[in-house]
Amino acid sequence: MFERIKHMLIKEFIQVFRDPKMRGIIFVMPVLQVLIFGYAVTLDVNNIATAVYDLDNSVASRELVARFEKSGYFDIVEHVDNIERVRGLLDRGQASAVLQINRGFADALRAGRTAELQLIVDGTDSNTAGVVLDYSAKITKALSEKVLITRFTRVKGSFEKPGRVELETRAWFNDNLESRNFYVPGVIAIVVMLITLMLTSMAVVREKEIGTIEQMMVTPITPAEFILGKTLPFALIGFVDVVLVTVVGVFWFGVPIYGSLLLLFFATALYLMTTLGIGLLISTVSQTQQQAMMSAFFFYFPAVLLSGFMFPIANMPTVIQWLTYLNPLRYFLVVVRGIFLKGVGLEILWPQMFALAVVGVVLLWFAASRFKKTSG
Repeated sequence: MFERIKHMLIKEFIQVFRDPKMRGIIFVMPVLQVLIFGYAVTLDVNNIATAVYDLDNSVASRELVARFEKSGYFDIVEHVDNIERVRGLLDRGQASAVLQINRGFADALRAGRTAELQLIVDGTDSNTAGVVLDYSAKITKALSEKVLITRFTRVKGSFEKPGRVELETRAWFNDNLESRNFYVPGVIAIVVMLITLMLTSMAVVREKEIGTIEQMMVTPITPAEFILGKTLPFALIGFVDVVLVTVVGVFWFGVPIYGSLLLLFFATALYLMTTLGIGLLISTVSQTQQQAMMSAFFFYFPAVLLSGFMFPIANMPTVIQWLTYLNPLRYFLVVVRGIFLKGVGLEILWPQMFALAVVGVVLLWFAASRFKKTSG
């Protein structure tokens, strides 16, 4: 039995690594993906291209503009002098926000009246617009407090700060709320799924296309040995990809890993059972490699979208939330983020690992049953 599986493994490795392009897909693509995701996929809002429409042109208005610029969030790209230019900058996307300071801004402050100004934001990206408005509200609030203290001190000689309620916030597990720390561990899950799904989905159907599956069926090899020989090479490749992506994430992007690496590899083994099972299932129901590839992509994209990688599952409709329980990526994302960022162990993550084990066993059993019927 072990001799037959060994020959199967050697054959699969030769078949996979014979093509230089395939070697690039297996080992270079995961690294490129984590680099792209690490740099490009972020929800942090910095360097907001901002134009200033200062109709007051006073010391007070210039101080306000300086506060926006020094905050580090806003990048003043242009001082405009007419409303048409404001519209042009927003229409062409050259500015995401325009700070308009009306005439009489400084006079209103000196007279103790409410000084009004306007921040126009590009609302096509509602999340970014919300963050921009929040940043600007904090800056103007700080300036308003300074004006209030200065005025009271000048009139009454001193200012006693009134009692008020202040909320002190603290983020656990990701102190600086870096998007990169959240997304890079997730890339491990989606890269491993993509690579193993694509390779496994081609495994059996390739034998069908070149006509060697009948030859294999007349050999003493059993269906279980055949399935094992087809999945083990891709499982090993999956582990290598996990190591590659983890090394890049930790040493290149500085993503912390507080949990156990041993637990990460154990969870990866359970996760690979599910992805390999899905790939084998696709391979047994497909007649050509083109069908297998299309089926794999048909499964992959909804699986990523409904996993919580980009959008919170809690915000999805109830029916969709129930469907996500069938998605192994949902469970592995919780596990990998828990190990990387929270440093939690099996006592916390066992429900997700148990779910991965159940889904993996069911999928592999179903794929093996389907293979028996196909071969029979």
